[in-house]
Amino acid sequence: MFLPTTKAEVKKLNWSRLDVILVTGDAYIDSPFIGIAIIGKVLVDKGFRVGIIAQPDMDSKTDISRLGEPALFWGITGGCVDSMVTNYTALKKRRKQDDYTPGGINNRRPDRAVIAYSNLVRKYFKNTCPIVLGGIEASLRRIAHYDFWSNKIRRSILFDAKADYLLFGMAHNFIVKFASALKDNKNPETLNGVAFISKEKKGIELPSFKAVQKNREEYIKSFHTFYANNDPITAQRLCQQHNDRYLVLNPPEPYSTTEELDHIHSLGFERDLHPFYKKLGNVRALDTIRFSIPTHYGCYGECNFCAISIHQGQTVQFRSEDSIINEAKIISQLEDFKGYITDLGGPTANMYGFECKKKLKKGACQDKRCLFPEPCKSLAPDHSKQIRLIQKIEKLPGIKKVFISSGIRYDLILNDKKHGMAFLEKIVKDNVSGQMKIAPEHTMPHVLNLMGKQNIDMLLQFKNKFDSLSKKAGKKQFLTYYLIAAHPGCNMKDMDALKQFTSQKLKMTPEQVQIFTPSPSTYSTLMYYTGLDPFSMAPIFVEKNPVNKEKQKKAVTKKPPHHDYKIKNP
Repeated sequence: MFLPTTKAEVKKLNWSRLDVILVTGDAYIDSPFIGIAIIGKVLVDKGFRVGIIAQPDMDSKTDISRLGEPALFWGITGGCVDSMVTNYTALKKRRKQDDYTPGGINNRRPDRAVIAYSNLVRKYFKNTCPIVLGGIEASLRRIAHYDFWSNKIRRSILFDAKADYLLFGMAHNFIVKFASALKDNKNPETLNGVAFISKEKKGIELPSFKAVQKNREEYIKSFHTFYANNDPITAQRLCQQHNDRYLVLNPPEPYSTTEELDHIHSLGFERDLHPFYKKLGNVRALDTIRFSIPTHYGCYGECNFCAISIHQGQTVQFRSEDSIINEAKIISQLEDFKGYITDLGGPTANMYGFECKKKLKKGACQDKRCLFPEPCKSLAPDHSKQIRLIQKIEKLPGIKKVFISSGIRYDLILNDKKHGMAFLEKIVKDNVSGQMKIAPEHTMPHVLNLMGKQNIDMLLQFKNKFDSLSKKAGKKQFLTYYLIAAHPGCNMKDMDALKQFTSQKLKMTPEQVQIFTPSPSTYSTLMYYTGLDPFSMAPIFVEKNPVNKEKQKKAVTKKPPHHDYKIKNP
């Protein structure tokens, strides 16, 4: 069922009052890809009465008050993407399109949505129950951080939103504990995964908000300690002074088990836009996720420009084969399903079914990474489970094709000596819809090093194998290369060299080139703000001029001149 978003729906369920009201910056899609839907379904499954208000009108109380006041808490999220990333380009130009808004027009989501919605609740509900922040916007802004859009260090969003608690990470594995604590009048400040404000110092102290504001070295020190305490097995409680109060971050909640993930995905998602919002227009994001299946969460790639490891974790958590196959069966019964699973994957498509056994017992290593500068021998990639999973789904009645549309880590394939080539041959032959997505991001060694990406030699090796297998399969297929311009440490000469590489070695002109966006809680953003390599403390070049950023992008995307030759009549 859909979670209620109107009074009529609440009445139909015979609920006199809601326990929790969730407020989101996205239209309400009931899907396992949508965090707010998962949180709501998990709570309802345990007996809590939950409603959703999506994209409330900011100029009146009509939307925010239509479900009344909850008994336990308000849950606030900006949506699936940080609202500032959704609303503005990397050059700070206002986006006209929003894939999570009915009709696709970007006219429903306020800037800094988490703060805006918290203020909206406070405006119309004085002395209300706790306001609880969650989702990626809040999660990545949980400590004092650099904000690209205002070009300054901002406080923890918990202070700016004047909220009571912040649940960081995915939160689906402890939201019931949190709600139960409030229901039983117990203090939730002891729960892992919870951030709160205290008058007292509790835990390892990060450099204060003021220190981070004034000193870039202190900001780097703060982020190093913060980053090192994100693994549930090894993390300790942190705190950071904000004037006369302290932000307190408890250690993250342990990762969800396979059994827990399986249960979440059995909660009967409608895989559709709620009718209340559907009448306002189509939501483009639904086209991507309606017939897709998430197989796992988390990523141990730890690219310096990516925040997935901070939000979902550095340890990959995956569902069971039976759970995924059952979801494929459910999708195959949908009325408008044409036989095509549009994606079977996760943040990185080919991380399903294997993890570092050492990391599972002792936590993520503090002195090295799983894949950078080269894959760790303790990881032992094994694509055999994913091959078997794909093959089983392909045999289900009503399934014509299973596509792998998420990005592929080609270094994992090349380092899986037993099953890597079998996996590549399988998906090249049967599971690529013309193009395979990979993300080398750049080609210059010093830029790749700052990005936390592998050497480019593997890219050429992988390309040769992909081309050879495509030819063997009798298919004209291509690799889509995702690249970044204006990353810290990258100058115009580096982009010219990238262009030369793509032209001469890859024989193509890239189209998927994005200008680096300094989003909160990444090492690359730390580099952008400080102008330093945070690992060596050496100064680096950072392009901050919007015109020059655009030039860096165009240096790679410009097509070679096309000459028209006039043929004279004899």
